[in-house]
Order: sequence, then structure tokens, then C-alpha cells
Amino acid sequence: MQRICLFPGTFDPVTLGHVDIINRAIPLFDKIFVGIGINSAKNPMFSAEQRMEWFQEIYKLEPKVLSVVYDGLTVNYCKEIGATFILRGIRYVSDFEYEKTIADANRTLDKNIETIFLTGEPKYTSVASTIVRDIIRNGGDASPFLPDEVNRSLKAK
Repeated sequence: MQRICLFPGTFDPVTLGHVDIINRAIPLFDKIFVGIGINSAKNPMFSAEQRMEWFQEIYKLEPKVLSVVYDGLTVNYCKEIGATFILRGIRYVSDFEYEKTIADANRTLDKNIETIFLTGEPKYTSVASTIVRDIIRNGGDASPFLPDEVNRSLKAK
């Protein structure tokens, strides 16, 4: 049985913190779907297609990682792609409290899907998409927080 996981998020934009979690998860799973969730409560800075393209570029040489856009409940999308794991990154204790609540709800909805938490590298704990978006909006240099592929794309615009 293949170990398939979904790493859901908005990834607006893709940061080095996101890439760190994915890179360290690659040896743990046979396939990782990076799921760009459509959340009607959020107004993203970058289109879902742009975020998906960033992941495709970053992982073009890694066949285990696929980027997708999905809508609806995460557990339902897991069933659709055959994922039995949900991957989540944790930076701080407060992240764990929030993520555990979601994991408990997902477990209630489907007891066959397990949430796996990976803690971020300490050097990426301050990297949050919200902060990076604010830097970009205000004309600052967000490059220390972004993968090269994202930086090149932003500079080309």
C-alpha cells in the first residue's frame, strides 16, 4: 500500500518554510500532494494557478511531489486522491494547538486519515506567508524568505 499524503494550505506565497517541510517529508511518503486549498474566507494575493506553478517549478525533478488545487473538505479530497495522511508544519506551540483541533475534527470525519506534524527548522520559524505578503505589498525585499523560483517569478513581474 502506497503512503500518500496531502500537504494542504494556501501557500500565499510559497515560502522556504513550506519547502523545508516538504523536503523533509519526501523520504517518509511515496507521494506528496501539495494541495492549494480554495478558502472563501481568504483573499489571496496570488492566484491558485500561480502558487501551483511555483510548486511545479520547485519540484520539477522530484516525481514524488505533485501540486494540485482543491476545494471543499480536506478529508474528502484525501479520499479522492487516496491519501491516508495529512501533513502539517508546526512552527510554534500555538500552531500545534490550532492544528491539533483541526486534526481531531478530521479524525472524527474519517478515522482512516492520520495527521502527521513536522516541526519547521528553527531558521524558518519566523517565516510566515502573512509577513511575506506584507513585505511584498510594501515594496520590501522578501527574497530571504522565498525559494529562488518564487523570487525569479516575482522579479519578472
